[in-house]
Amino acid sequence: MDARSTHFSIQAGDWQQLGAYFDGEGTNFALFSAHAERVELCLYNENGSAEIARIELPEYTNEIWHGYLPGVGPGMLYGFRVHGPHDPANGHRFNANKLLLDPYARELVGDFAWSEAHFGYDMNSDDKDLSFNTLDSASVTPKCRVIDPSASRISNEFSRIPWADTIVYETHVKGFTQLHQAIPEHLRGTFEGLGHKAAVDYVKSLGITSIELLPIHAFPDDSHLLDRDLRNYWGYNTIGFFSPASRYYGPNGLAGFRDMVRAFHDGGIEVILDVVYNHTAEGNEMGPTLSFKGIDNFSYYRTLPDNHRYYINDTGTGNTVNTSHPRVLQMVMDSLRYWSEEMHVDGFRFDLGTILGREPEGFDQRGGYFDAVCQDPVLSKVKLIGEPWDIGPGGYQVGGFPPGWAEWNDKYRDSTREYWLNGDNCAPDFAARLLGSGDIYDLRGRRPWASVNFITAHDGFTLNDLVSYDGKHNEANGEDNNDGHNDNRSHNYGTEGPTDDEGIIALRERQKRNFLATLFFSHGTPMLLAGDEFGRSQMGNNNGYCQDSEISWLHWDNLPPTCDELREFTRRLIALRKAQPLLRRANWRDGTVIDWYNVTGGAQRPEHWLDGNPLALKLMREDLAEQDNIWPEILLLFNPVDHDIDFTLPKTDGRDWRLELTTFDPNRAGDVAQEGQPFLLQARSLALLRRA
Repeated sequence: MDARSTHFSIQAGDWQQLGAYFDGEGTNFALFSAHAERVELCLYNENGSAEIARIELPEYTNEIWHGYLPGVGPGMLYGFRVHGPHDPANGHRFNANKLLLDPYARELVGDFAWSEAHFGYDMNSDDKDLSFNTLDSASVTPKCRVIDPSASRISNEFSRIPWADTIVYETHVKGFTQLHQAIPEHLRGTFEGLGHKAAVDYVKSLGITSIELLPIHAFPDDSHLLDRDLRNYWGYNTIGFFSPASRYYGPNGLAGFRDMVRAFHDGGIEVILDVVYNHTAEGNEMGPTLSFKGIDNFSYYRTLPDNHRYYINDTGTGNTVNTSHPRVLQMVMDSLRYWSEEMHVDGFRFDLGTILGREPEGFDQRGGYFDAVCQDPVLSKVKLIGEPWDIGPGGYQVGGFPPGWAEWNDKYRDSTREYWLNGDNCAPDFAARLLGSGDIYDLRGRRPWASVNFITAHDGFTLNDLVSYDGKHNEANGEDNNDGHNDNRSHNYGTEGPTDDEGIIALRERQKRNFLATLFFSHGTPMLLAGDEFGRSQMGNNNGYCQDSEISWLHWDNLPPTCDELREFTRRLIALRKAQPLLRRANWRDGTVIDWYNVTGGAQRPEHWLDGNPLALKLMREDLAEQDNIWPEILLLFNPVDHDIDFTLPKTDGRDWRLELTTFDPNRAGDVAQEGQPFLLQARSLALLRRA
């Protein structure tokens, strides 16, 4: 034992409780490493500046290194040094000169002060990643903190929202709060700021049921971004799957996250976390050694079968987490249960979720991860949303996730954008997306809600920019505008960016209303990007991942009147969706009668589908007729072309229709329209009619 540790008496402890677990009298430390030769626990003073003890974990059970320290409790800072073979060719990158973060740490203290010491190899070597770096990283690395497990627990009497009633609002902790004048300045950019009454009341006022937060797990700012005076704003670079990012702490620290969740629950709103279990911040073989790479690189990451020196890079980030390993899978499951059971999060959206279904032979919806989640008594009951793609072989898996999962449906995004551009022959696909993408999801008992429909998301143009720019404008990112998507299916309608032309402004506002109305009148689960309800712009930047700036933050003040008008229109759409079952279908077999018509009022036959894009859709459910204020029959008219069209309303039972809403003039409603008679639908607009 090191001389510095003589005043600590370590006991064998327990191998079954991974991480640092305080039991009221002392703390048990346990770390998985199948290939380590020994593990040292390093304890630090209250600010992490000085090591006060270095203690070798005395026991090794079932590939878990463990020990128990009586008298050590909440607040203690620690890290690990792991000894083992330095043999990159066989996948081993142990280097005890590196202080390593506990994969199970509940809280991290401090930031990475990037230096050569973070790298396991000698940066001056001719064959870098095979070399060995003896520089010590402790002084430039965050420390883990022991917490009191009872301090993060809250009572949870919140009843989760049924999937069929769910309306998701994707936002960012700092982006939503940083410029919000009603939130106290010292709380802006924090969990407590997002949980402030002004924020919760606003989200509730829209009719939102579920707020989805961009990653809040601990993540560093990439050194190459800091070199350009930029930061990792989105947070898709996790280094701690149990620890909130301290950059979002307010006065109450870790408890602020708990308070935020409680505040949204009190407002009847779920909290969903965007989580990144597909890769970590350690990058490829040239990346830093911060945690997993130095603990057991060969177990935590997928390496090339014929050359374990290199990583399988199905994520495009340099490494891929090896969820085929039982202990790595356990870590992911334990993390999810922690956020669900102890922090009372209501669901998760999985970044590059296809990765989690990868086994050595490829994607498998019956792989270990999916099987583990689907049978888990806790996780099978929360909302699970997959981003169903990665860049690996067979990585596009929209519709390929197992029952119980919802999926981001990019086919809905692309088809809807294409339709309102009046693209060639796009009506058939648009029709399928509008009705919940049954061609993708109506199998194995999956429901319409499995399709998470979205027009825009954090990655790409905002709704305002979708109708204001023909191309991306990412110059502020410092990559010569080479980053970000090129296939945006956007249009500026005559002028690139902001304009004073009233005609262009009017058309752009109408197209925004068309997109929003389509989103909330579509079957499936709608997801609204924060700020789209009032026309937020990123000035043409469609890849704000590094823009922790006014480019990405929501602006709340001094907005033009069109912003308030669009926000009220959005509230109206959401209220209609909530009130009318025909607009939020819960079941493919609910008795809904679906009829498509062409502009002449005749049935839309197969030969008509490629004969222009204007469409009429009638939905009817006889069982709704007996319910007060519920519409048993509606008619939706769509005109994406650039000229007005007279729709002949189809003859069915002789009753009149009443106009409920039109995107051409949102203030117009109540007009009575007769069957068999023409109904003028203006260029690039839609209309919702119900039986008079």
